[in-house]
Amino acid sequence: MADLSPRSEISFLQTFLCSAFAACFAEFCTIPLDTAKVRLQLQKKAVAGDGAGAPKYRGLLGTMATIAREEGLAALWNGIIPGLQRQCIYGGLRIGLYDPVKIFLVGSAFGGDIPLFHKILAALFTGALAIIVANPTDLVKVRLQSEGKLPAGVPRRYAGALDAYSTIVRQEGLGALWTGLGPNVARNAIVNAAELASYDQVKETILKIPGSTDNILTHILAGLGAGFFAVSIGSPVDVVKSRMMGDSTYKNTFDCFVKTLKYEAVHVLLR
Repeated sequence: MADLSPRSEISFLQTFLCSAFAACFAEFCTIPLDTAKVRLQLQKKAVAGDGAGAPKYRGLLGTMATIAREEGLAALWNGIIPGLQRQCIYGGLRIGLYDPVKIFLVGSAFGGDIPLFHKILAALFTGALAIIVANPTDLVKVRLQSEGKLPAGVPRRYAGALDAYSTIVRQEGLGALWTGLGPNVARNAIVNAAELASYDQVKETILKIPGSTDNILTHILAGLGAGFFAVSIGSPVDVVKSRMMGDSTYKNTFDCFVKTLKYEAVHVLLR
């Protein structure tokens, strides 16, 4: 019978700070990959008006190489400031609240393995709540990442993260900071549920194998399983989220989803 009491030894604040730090470190290391992903997801804008011609970006590594060659290596870290802000808020809240919500759902007196359904429900709730708070940072991050090399004499839309926040509010209104909230909530709630619940479940399964211990290998294996499930399930809504945040021509989530399928192809949703 599993004992839930040891979890109370780590406070919410400690969990929040540790989660935020880990998420920020991961963000700094992986944002070049994320920038390439966003450019690939938004690429239809670069080729739609031409009617012909090869796409500018091809593949993850090819996209990174093109950005570095045309805009400089530092361009791969565009959006790092709002990205770190996002991870402090989103990463801290979604993980910091996961255990308290999970225990709340089953009751503090519960003994044994927490059912998978409750893990999924807790992760859905914390993922949705965290991204509602963090959506403005996500929006600014995508806007900065989507800005490629401009013709000579054409100024950038935003001089930096703070300028992006103020410009968006001034030109589009305060509510514009929550553009793409629908698909963003769907995406992050789903990804968080797939990630945290599967991590919990895989780790729990591994520890039931005779001779297994709660060591770093167990955490790595559980993390690999969680990452695979999260990316596989969350990719389509992630594409829609990025397009709505980077392109204001879409009316709503459904409009973005339908136009993507109508004018492009299903595989685009798996970028």
